[in-house]
Amino acid sequence: MATQQGTPSSALRVLEEALGMGLSAAGDTAEAVAAEGAYYLEQVTITEASEDDYEYEEIPDDNYSIPEGEEDLAKAVQMVQEQAADTQILEQKTVFSPKHTVPEAIEDFLCNFLIKMGMTRTLDCFQSEWYELIQKGVTELRDGGIVPDVYTQNMLLENENKILKKDLKHYKQAADKAREDLLKTQKERDFHRMHHKRIVQEKNKLINDLKKLKLHYASYEPAIRVLHEKHHALLKQKMLTSLERDRAIGQISGLQETLKHMEIGHSYHAPEFRVVPTYEKENAPEGPTQKGLREAREQSKCKAKTKVNTKDSEFPTHMQPNPNLGLGKENLGPAKFDYKLNNIFRLHELPVSCIIMHPHKDLLVSCGEDRVWKMVGLPKGNVLLTGLGHTDWLSNCCFHPSGNKLATSSGDTTVKLWDLSKGNCILTFEGHTHAVWSCTWHSCGDFVASSSLDTTSKIWDVNSERCRYTLYGHTDSVNSIEFFPYSNTLLTGSADKSLSIWDARTGKCEQSLYGHMHSINDATFTPRGHMIASCDACGVTKLWDFRKLLPIVSIDVGPSPGNEVTFDLSGRVLAQASGNGVIHLLDLKSGQIHKLMGHESEAHTVIFSRDRETLFSGGSDGTVRTWS
Repeated sequence: MATQQGTPSSALRVLEEALGMGLSAAGDTAEAVAAEGAYYLEQVTITEASEDDYEYEEIPDDNYSIPEGEEDLAKAVQMVQEQAADTQILEQKTVFSPKHTVPEAIEDFLCNFLIKMGMTRTLDCFQSEWYELIQKGVTELRDGGIVPDVYTQNMLLENENKILKKDLKHYKQAADKAREDLLKTQKERDFHRMHHKRIVQEKNKLINDLKKLKLHYASYEPAIRVLHEKHHALLKQKMLTSLERDRAIGQISGLQETLKHMEIGHSYHAPEFRVVPTYEKENAPEGPTQKGLREAREQSKCKAKTKVNTKDSEFPTHMQPNPNLGLGKENLGPAKFDYKLNNIFRLHELPVSCIIMHPHKDLLVSCGEDRVWKMVGLPKGNVLLTGLGHTDWLSNCCFHPSGNKLATSSGDTTVKLWDLSKGNCILTFEGHTHAVWSCTWHSCGDFVASSSLDTTSKIWDVNSERCRYTLYGHTDSVNSIEFFPYSNTLLTGSADKSLSIWDARTGKCEQSLYGHMHSINDATFTPRGHMIASCDACGVTKLWDFRKLLPIVSIDVGPSPGNEVTFDLSGRVLAQASGNGVIHLLDLKSGQIHKLMGHESEAHTVIFSRDRETLFSGGSDGTVRTWS
C-alpha cells in the first residue's frame, strides 16, 4: 500500500506505455494488467513470447527498494508492518465486495454516462468520431485506458447508499406509524382501565344497595305479620259488631211491637232477650221478632236480585266429581318421551300464541298474532274453520266443556265467545283497560274468567253477559288464569312473581304462593288437580302441592324463558315450551329431562293429545309442529 501511494504516476505511465504499444490482441494480459492497476505496480516483466510477431518493448526494471546509502532499520520495520497491515486488510475484505469486478473501459464509461444523462446527440457524435478514429488507426489507447475499480466501486456504493436511504425512509415511516399505533393503544388501554374501574365502583354500589334493600325488606316482614294479625282481629271485631247490631235491631223491633200492643190496650209481655251461641240459635224456637226480621231480609234479598239482573247464573254448589281422579296407575301405560318431528302445519303469518285440543274430537285450534284463529282437522292438518273479528293479536283461547263454543282473548282488551257450529262471534266482553293475556271456562259452562295486563282478573257471566267479579290483588300484569278442575277455585300467575288462588263465588283471594324470582308466564293444574306447575321468564319451572300449598321441586332449564307448561293426561309428564325453541319433557317419576329439538325459532305453546301419543307445539315462525 505504501508503494502504491509513493509511485502512482510511474505505475500509470508503465500501463499507458503498455497499452500504447497496441496490445489489444492480447486480451488476457491486458485484463491482468488492468486488475493489478487497481492497486500498484512494482515491476512488469513479460516472460513469454506472444503468439503474434509484434516486438514488445522491454520495461525497465525499476527497483523501489531502499538505496544502500539510505537504509534505515526503523523504516524497514515500518514498511514490513505496513505490508502486514495491508495483507490483513485484504484478507478481511471489509471494503470491497467479495466478487472480482472487471473494470470498465473509458469509452464504455463515457457511453454509459451519456446514455444515463440522456445526451443522445452527444453520444452519436462521440461514437461516430471515436469509431472513425479507430478505423483510421489514429487513436492511441494510452490516451484512453480503463476506469479504475475505485470509481466503479464508488458508483455501486452511491447506488447502495440511495437504496439504504430509501429503506431508512420507509423504516422511519413504519416507526412513526408504530409509534402512533402504540399511543392509540395506550389511550384505549387507559380508557378501558378507567371504564373497568367505573364499572367496578358501580357494581360495588349496586351490591351495597341490594344489601340495604334486603335489610329494608326484612324489616317489613314483622310489620306485615303484625298487620295481618290486626286485620284478623278487626274482622273478628267487625263480625261481633254486626251480631250486636242485629241483636239491637231485634230488641228495637220487639219494643216497637210492645208499644203498639200497649196503645191498643192489650196486655203484652215483652220477650226476654239473651245471647246464645250459634248452635243454640239454630235449635231454639224462633220468636215473632226474629221471624219478622228473617222474612223482611228474605224479601229485601229477592227485591235486590230482581233489580240487579234476573239472568245471573249461580255458581254450582254440588260439583260433579273429577273424572280424572279415577285414573289409577294400573290403568296407565308407560310414559312416552321418544317423540320425533312428524309434520309441520304453516297456519299463521305471524307467531302462534296458543294451541288447544278439542275435548271430544280430533280437532285443534290455534291462535296467532295475525288476529286470526283456525280450527284444524287431524291428522292431515286441513283448515276447517277460521275466525276473524279481533282488532289486535290473539293471546289465548279455550274450549267450552261441551266443545261447541270457543273463548278467545286478545290484545284489543276484549274477550270474545264464538259459536263453532256457525263460526261467528256471539258475545264480546269489554271491561279490561289493557291487553288480555289469558281466558278459561268454568266446568259448568256459565262463566268465563280472564286475566289482563291491567293487573286484574275478571269473571264474566255468560247468561247475564256482564262482569260478576273483578279480582284485585296482583301488583303487575296477570299473565295466566285457569279454573281448578270441576270446582269454583281459580289460579292466577302474575309478573309480580306470585301465584294466587281465588274463590270465584266471592272474588276473594284465599292464598298466595311465593318462590319465583322472575315474572311468571304460565301456571296450570294437573288433570287430577293435586299439583300445580308454573314457569317464569328465566326458564325456572316449579311444582307445588295444591293440597298443602307448598313447593315440591324447582327445575332450572334456563336462561331462555319458559313460555308455557302443560301436563299429559296421566299427569306423569310435564312439557315446557322454551324461548330457545326447545321442548323440555320432565319425567316426574325419575326426574329426567328430555329435549325435543325441531323449532327454528322460539317455541310459544305446547299441548298433548288425549291419547298421549302425539304432542303439538307452536312457534314464532307461524307453524304448528306435530311430534309422534
